[in-house]
Amino acid sequence: MLSRILLICFIFFWSSGNIQAQNYAPGKITIAELEEKMHPKDSGAVAAILASNVTVNLNLSGNSEKIIRKKIKIYKSDGYHLSNVHLYFGAGRSGYLHILSAYTYNLIDGKIIKSKLKPESEFIEKTNDSYWTKKLAFPDVKEGSIIEYEYREDVGFLSLYDWNFQENIPVNYSELKTTIPDDFIFKRNTKGFFSPKIISKATHAYGRNATETIYVYQNLPAMKEESYVNNINNYRTGIFFELEKIEIPGRFYKTFSSDWTSVAKTIYGFDSFGPELNKTGYFEEDLKVVLAGKNNPTEKITAILNFIKTNVNWNNHLGFSCEKGVRKAYKEKTGNGADINLMLTAMLRYAGLTANPVLISTRSNGIAFFPNINAFNSVITAVESGGDIILIDAADKFSTPNVLPLRDLNWIGRLIRKDGTFESIDLMPKKLSNNNVSIDYTIEQNGKINGKIRRQTTDYNAMAVRNTFENTKEETYLENLENNHGKIQVSDYKRDNEKEYLLPATESFSFISNDLSEVIGDKIYISPMLFFSNTKNPFKQENREYPVDFGFPFAEKYNVSIRIPEGFAVESIPKAEGLVMEEGLGIFKYNIALNDNVLQLLVLHQINSPIVSREQYTILREYYKVMMAKQTEKIILKRI
Repeated sequence: MLSRILLICFIFFWSSGNIQAQNYAPGKITIAELEEKMHPKDSGAVAAILASNVTVNLNLSGNSEKIIRKKIKIYKSDGYHLSNVHLYFGAGRSGYLHILSAYTYNLIDGKIIKSKLKPESEFIEKTNDSYWTKKLAFPDVKEGSIIEYEYREDVGFLSLYDWNFQENIPVNYSELKTTIPDDFIFKRNTKGFFSPKIISKATHAYGRNATETIYVYQNLPAMKEESYVNNINNYRTGIFFELEKIEIPGRFYKTFSSDWTSVAKTIYGFDSFGPELNKTGYFEEDLKVVLAGKNNPTEKITAILNFIKTNVNWNNHLGFSCEKGVRKAYKEKTGNGADINLMLTAMLRYAGLTANPVLISTRSNGIAFFPNINAFNSVITAVESGGDIILIDAADKFSTPNVLPLRDLNWIGRLIRKDGTFESIDLMPKKLSNNNVSIDYTIEQNGKINGKIRRQTTDYNAMAVRNTFENTKEETYLENLENNHGKIQVSDYKRDNEKEYLLPATESFSFISNDLSEVIGDKIYISPMLFFSNTKNPFKQENREYPVDFGFPFAEKYNVSIRIPEGFAVESIPKAEGLVMEEGLGIFKYNIALNDNVLQLLVLHQINSPIVSREQYTILREYYKVMMAKQTEKIILKRI
């Protein structure tokens, strides 16, 4: 299903046509642009890119220079933040980035007035060890202003960069022009829902034949914020360049053409990857003790995983290459994700299991569409046992076999074996994560409610609960529990299996509330699910731009017992409801019945697929509409 969704959502193609490039000159601002009160195609836009031009020239030494010009119109005060421009560059390379011009334009008494960026409004922030930020704070910005800037950057060896053309505001015109000597051949790939117009011609540069290519996008809509989106940049219109080969006639030839097999072999051969898997002496004696009496794969996996979690802490750094090396990380009891998971792989192999590393791209890094080394930014471990593949990430404290941290759940990983061969691994979970809630409460004659609740969560739901437990003091947690559940009063709070990660996480408590029912005359009105009813529909919009990403399939089950107060009878209760989505996407069941003086309610809300495509969105939207309407229906009790 994932492959079909991605084929629908990502279309990679090239088109050419007769389009006039608009490589505008800086300072070309018109009165009409300044007078414009709103964007003609998006009246709600706070700002828009009127024009963006990028020029990249690659020279014979393999270095490149890029010049960027941008003209931004501010329509509303909510767009003022766009006048604080951040330009990112390699740490320590400030001399490689030069601001050529930067102005704010306003229309005052029918005349165009421009304000130059002041020296004190341009400064560098040493963001981290990898990159720094040059910040520009434009002056005199107000509704109707246009800001414009131009800068030049000297770029690294044989790097054309990846370019995103679509922004969070509308883009009227965006152009990328590259001039590349014919000695360098690059692959080009696009992503997103829009394709560029392309103008390409032969030219002469640096005394050699070269190709000048212009890629033009027009009238790109703003990227829309939607609920349950993996990484919105996966859908942002852009172009990716990858060096394919260098061919200097009579002097030099080298191919860099990549497929996933060559990428896997290249990474496996890195000193900070493959050789680290062969180091075992540092843990052998310790592991013999850990494995004593462990005979089957499950016991071995559990013992080794718990051993690593107990003895080596993740330093919150990702990467598929070791940062310290497994031996040093083991000794110092801390390391990055590769240090820990390559260590895990080596230990599992030492225990006689078929274990291999799996290269992944985390959600924040985006989906790895094209074969290249930079497609990956992390590594986990896979164990092949009895025809099954068990995925493990020992860098996360709460992960268990086949329950990876949410950051890892990003389409496809690449398993690399010792011989350099690879296999595509579906990272998306298949097993339902449960949230089972039992509620037993009594309604008193004055509408007051007192009862008990027990909640049991498994797999990804349990991981989320344990993360909350870990990062919130119990006093604060209970305060939030009371405030987020209709100002209830909680007592007898208890947790079970908080540290037993292979078992369901359970919590239980008693509660009292005067605010969960409504007494009008001789009647009591109450939503039977109390504060567990879904009241905010995340899928109200008619159409959907991006697939819905739940992360994992899940089932929410509620078993509710409601004791009716003496002297009251049931006047009306919600009707039973059953709904099965097409294509097996999900199930909703709602059954309620009266037995003696107790109402029994059973509710099931189950989503079977972690990802729902745009084409299936209408089905999902109607499902949520029915489900939420039913969950908010009330019971009416009448005094007798």
